[in-house]
Amino acid sequence: MLHRRNLLALPISLICRPVWALGSGPEISSVKVTVGGQAFLQYAPLTIADRLGYFKDSGLNVEMVDLPGGSKALEALIAGSADLTAGAFDHTIQMQARGQRIIGIVLFGRHPTFALAVRNDKALAYRGPSDLKGMKIGVTALGSQTQFMIEYLAREAGLAPSEISFVSVGGGSGAIAAIRNGAVDGVVTGEPALTVLTSAGDAKVVADTRTNEGTTRIYGGLYPSGTIYARSTFIEQNPRTVQAFAQAMVRALFWINHATAEDIAGILPVEWVKPDRDLFLASIRGTRDMFSPDGRFSLAEANVALHVLSIVDPRLQGASIDLPATFTNTFVDAANEAIRVK
Repeated sequence: MLHRRNLLALPISLICRPVWALGSGPEISSVKVTVGGQAFLQYAPLTIADRLGYFKDSGLNVEMVDLPGGSKALEALIAGSADLTAGAFDHTIQMQARGQRIIGIVLFGRHPTFALAVRNDKALAYRGPSDLKGMKIGVTALGSQTQFMIEYLAREAGLAPSEISFVSVGGGSGAIAAIRNGAVDGVVTGEPALTVLTSAGDAKVVADTRTNEGTTRIYGGLYPSGTIYARSTFIEQNPRTVQAFAQAMVRALFWINHATAEDIAGILPVEWVKPDRDLFLASIRGTRDMFSPDGRFSLAEANVALHVLSIVDPRLQGASIDLPATFTNTFVDAANEAIRVK
């Protein structure tokens, strides 16, 4: 039985045969990863894998490049300035529709973990998505998953996305500032920004994908989100590097699954926890089911994403998508097999 007080010792005591047990070492030892808003809790597994030394254990030196939204992180990957990206699973489908093979290798987020929070003065009259008409909504980046969430809600309510104005506000701090200075009527953002806004009485959450239940209510099922993905050519040329990266991420997910909120907060950068540790802990406790326990993709859940995107993204309307080709469980299955709990 693994006691919680021993969790911080997991890099040593836990478990994992090194990646070398699966073959020789990585083809390349240094990789660059882009991430669209690293301080969002959804992306915490990436930072935890790094801070617990799991990438180093796997023989990798990982450089993380934080960008103001998932679409920007994807652009960097496509341009060849990154080897892997931590972003939305959506991108693997969208890029296939554009003739580019981007493949998910680790699923760390089982739902989008964003929510629509409407400024309190506007929330008084808000009754449902049809009230989004004429509103100015802040999203992490134009063309990001946060925008698609609103477009989906709008279409389901009979609105055209053109009846809503979208403003790029970046990550959590940008969303908080946009609400507080009145630049937007609402924002779609993640934790811990949402708990900061709602606890202070600045905004009210009206549509929520931070939990399995909330995600299913909106989309009709779990919606895969946080994904490590790469170009197919990179995976084909560097399978041992990809395996090393996947193994580090699966170890981080295993650690998170057995950790307390206090353990998680203790590992993450101190600036993430400020200015209010209690609010940060509340953010973690309220969204624990967002993290995948094993990093595996589900075809049924991928179909939920495809259904939503087929509605909100004109490029997918009528497109023929080979959904199983958007992800692989090969690397996470090998990583899970390598894990042994003593």
